[in-house]
Amino acid sequence: MSVIEKHTSVEAQAIAAKKAAKKISLLSTEEKNEALHIIADTLEKNTSRILHANERDLQLGKEKGYDAAYMDRLALSKERIFDFAEGLRQVAKLEDPTGKILSNWTLDNGLLVEKVTVPLGVIGMIYEARPNVTVDATGLALKSGNAILLKGGSSALSSNKAIVEVMHEALNTTKIPKDAVQFIASTDREATQQLFTMKEHIDVLIPRGGGSLINAVVNNATVPVLETGVGNCHLYIDVEAEVEKALNILVNAKTDRPAVCNALETTIIHKEWLDKNKEQLINTLNEEGITVHGDETALSYFPDAILANEEDWANEYLSLDLAVKTVESVEEAIDHIERYGTKHSEAIVTENRDTAKIFMNLVDASALYHNASTRFTDGGALGFGAEIGISTQKLHARGPMGLPALTTVKFLMSGNGQTR
Repeated sequence: MSVIEKHTSVEAQAIAAKKAAKKISLLSTEEKNEALHIIADTLEKNTSRILHANERDLQLGKEKGYDAAYMDRLALSKERIFDFAEGLRQVAKLEDPTGKILSNWTLDNGLLVEKVTVPLGVIGMIYEARPNVTVDATGLALKSGNAILLKGGSSALSSNKAIVEVMHEALNTTKIPKDAVQFIASTDREATQQLFTMKEHIDVLIPRGGGSLINAVVNNATVPVLETGVGNCHLYIDVEAEVEKALNILVNAKTDRPAVCNALETTIIHKEWLDKNKEQLINTLNEEGITVHGDETALSYFPDAILANEEDWANEYLSLDLAVKTVESVEEAIDHIERYGTKHSEAIVTENRDTAKIFMNLVDASALYHNASTRFTDGGALGFGAEIGISTQKLHARGPMGLPALTTVKFLMSGNGQTR
């Protein structure tokens, strides 16, 4: 049976994935790497086919009135397809995270104990608009010896089906069984609920998308969840921030790709710095087309600003809107982040190392930056290759989750007849 037929049961797909995972665990690093290269080449060769499918999704998106940020996440191009194909090649270059002996020792009775990294098994991936996740997650899963069960959003259904069909064609020429990559084409709520509760077949669920999706998975799943988080990311501009540096970081973090989770959403500014540099800041924001939602103090500086409310401080805009909070100390800035942050990515611009140290030590987030943009919270940018998500929890994995996050450990004991 086809693994992407709409009426194929989710349980049947999960069972097939589990069988495939056992086969992958026996493959060599070279065999897995060869498969990733073949998938990458096949995706590039089928660019027009994938783009044709993506056009159907984009047309439906226009008809449904999706906003610009959502359409950007949904859209593919030749460049984006070649980028995620190249991402697979980069993953192939990375060290295999499985089969590593983390530690070993011999007991007094001669029993040898080894702690070894092994694949998780079957990964269930639930995500929204980004079709690139279909490729990124698959590449990481296969390299780390896992099978994957993909549940993309209905808005990218045509794109995802085309991508998975191409990957299956590629896998047919490799040692990795195509059943290792499953795509749930059904848009029925029942299919998603099935995915949440199949502990006997699925080892971990990873949600990637907006807050409502993540909360739905965390609150309803009986399968263990590797929780990723939304990005209400902050930049604190300290009284001792160098002006040009602060403005460049702000512009990059906000405007490079506003629709991604590591983009800047709130700038916290020391009042004294703002008073000295307001003209340069206002001109920069105007040049970039940034709309300010500010507190009452900020409104006295920005004539076109909108008065911010509670929703603005908590909002992941994913657009060129920016909340602006004014403070009189780094402690005030930290308090604001503590209240509204999502433990994703937070940054400070200051030339005072002591102030930076206070910020870096006290802010609770998976990624912290001193004098750099939040846009680096990304597996590729940090040298992990493609990422499967950015974890904002504290168990098992935190921050950009690359290959090591998709493994667990086994204890292997070797003896010579020892009994207890």
